[in-house]
Amino acid sequence: MKIVPISQLLPGMFVQSVTKQTGRIKIKNQGWVKTQAGIDKLKKAGILEVEIDPDKTLTESVPEKQPLDIPTPIKKRDPWQKVHSAEQEMGKAKKLYDEARTLQTKAFKDIKAGRDIDITPFRELASGFIDSVFRNQDALACLTQMRQKDAYLLEHSINVSILMSIFAKHLNIEKDIIEELTTGALLHDIGKIKIPDEVLNKPGRFTEAEFEIMKNHSLFSKEILEEAGLTGIAVDIAGMHHERLDGKGYPFGKKGEEISQYVRMASIVDVYDALTAERVYKAGMEPIKAFKILKDGCPDSFDPVLLNKFIQCIGIHPVGTLVRLSSQKIGLVTESNPATPLKPVVKTFYSAKHSRYTEIKDIDLASKRTLDSLESAVKAKEYNIDIERFYKNTILS
Repeated sequence: MKIVPISQLLPGMFVQSVTKQTGRIKIKNQGWVKTQAGIDKLKKAGILEVEIDPDKTLTESVPEKQPLDIPTPIKKRDPWQKVHSAEQEMGKAKKLYDEARTLQTKAFKDIKAGRDIDITPFRELASGFIDSVFRNQDALACLTQMRQKDAYLLEHSINVSILMSIFAKHLNIEKDIIEELTTGALLHDIGKIKIPDEVLNKPGRFTEAEFEIMKNHSLFSKEILEEAGLTGIAVDIAGMHHERLDGKGYPFGKKGEEISQYVRMASIVDVYDALTAERVYKAGMEPIKAFKILKDGCPDSFDPVLLNKFIQCIGIHPVGTLVRLSSQKIGLVTESNPATPLKPVVKTFYSAKHSRYTEIKDIDLASKRTLDSLESAVKAKEYNIDIERFYKNTILS
């Protein structure tokens, strides 16, 4: 076999596969390129390089049998298409989230006991996440906001996995790649179980020595996944999600083009979830503030193009965010609205004006009949709202 640039491809050559392209084209079968017009069509489709079989090159007439099936662009999905309503999907999403917590807990115990982890159930769970996201991403997105302060290690990886699957779907990445991304994200921090508790759970700033210990978790994650038989994208995400474009990340100090698009995606999602997470010693940040910090890290740390797409993907006020409307009603964003991101569906249940709970009502801010508008994101503690009780009795019921 021989790899040649498209400029050197000639009629009569037998194309085995596409090795480099600008798009996402698939050739349905191998075969001979019959004409220059066929080659021109390949060029137009974005093919840059192909693998040929020189032994099959024809010097005379090209047979009609086994012609090369000229590629056609893969039809892009509508990333916002919703097969189910958020309410219909919530039960399945909640079951998946609970399974993820159980699976993570077992994996941590296995590693502490010196046993290898079984990757198969993680792949199956990742596939379940993806199916749920494709039915209606709002259900799982909402669950990423229902955090427990003492469960950060468990929930962070689950949330990053869910957000990665939503992000990848938005970018129209192929499903088999999304599974790798989602699996890698589920396990990206598994190495933290090998970090001493006094460092891992320290509430304040790390000393230089403690930070050096903490940085090892990425290497531990990489080693654990490799020992379990994983390779490729999932391992890259586990080992390199703290790498930064300017080379000042860890553990390898990679920079620029050494960091793949998938790892760049993971680094954005990882930091976003860490900033917005509720912890015992730190209140979670509003999404819009987290976005500002990420923006400030562009282009030195984060890819600005991917960051903008991530913000577009989950919205300025993501599903699950508590918001105040201009009417002073307080509610939870329950459905995204890609056409007008600042006008989602909000489930209101509290009056800031009268400091009391009200009748629960779904308000579609994009409706022409709605006079209300979204004013800002708020925190439940500002109004002494028992948000966990609201989640349990309303969203998850």
